Amino acid sequence: MPSLLDDNKLIQRCLSHQPGAWNDFVDTYLNLIYRVIHHTAHLRGLTLRPEDVEDLASDVLLQVVANNYSALRQFQGRSSLATYLTVICRRSCIHLLARKFGTSAIFQSMPNSAQAMEETEEDHHDSDSLEQVHDLLTALPKNVREVVRLHYLVGLSYEEISSRMGIPVNSIGPLLSRARQKLRMKLQATEETPPTNVAS
Repeated sequence: MPSLLDDNKLIQRCLSHQPGAWNDFVDTYLNLIYRVIHHTAHLRGLTLRPEDVEDLASDVLLQVVANNYSALRQFQGRSSLATYLTVICRRSCIHLLARKFGTSAIFQSMPNSAQAMEETEEDHHDSDSLEQVHDLLTALPKNVREVVRLHYLVGLSYEEISSRMGIPVNSIGPLLSRARQKLRMKLQATEETPPTNVAS
């Protein structure tokens, strides 16, 4: 995958509408988009036809170019562009698959906790293992953990979470922000704790 410097150069080329920039973007990241589509469907036990995959990939690319590359303008470089696109692609897939197969089918076939942690590990690349991510999430209160799960794993919008859980939509952003802060603090504390020596 390209470096962050390469990412930024490619983004600037796209934003300035340089000839060939969009083709280079597609050539660089289309295979990643395909992989995320197949992985997202597989974890939910869904079989996609080739034309379904193409439709999903087209929708993701349309999201990238919409509103004069709004998605690329919002990229802040805190992760690689590949990770950023993975999140966009996964959320798009979940919404489109729900429309195609029905929301109930998507939720009934949601992955178990181990698979869910596998799916989200790419977005939490500072976690060393699936078990560590799971431990971090279980440290959150149950209702907060459910909001985090619905937003980051299921891909629901704030409005959808509000309707599903019966909580004010304007409370979700601050709640997620506090959850991220708590997870970062717990992760930092875990990394700073020296290993316990077990006497033989």
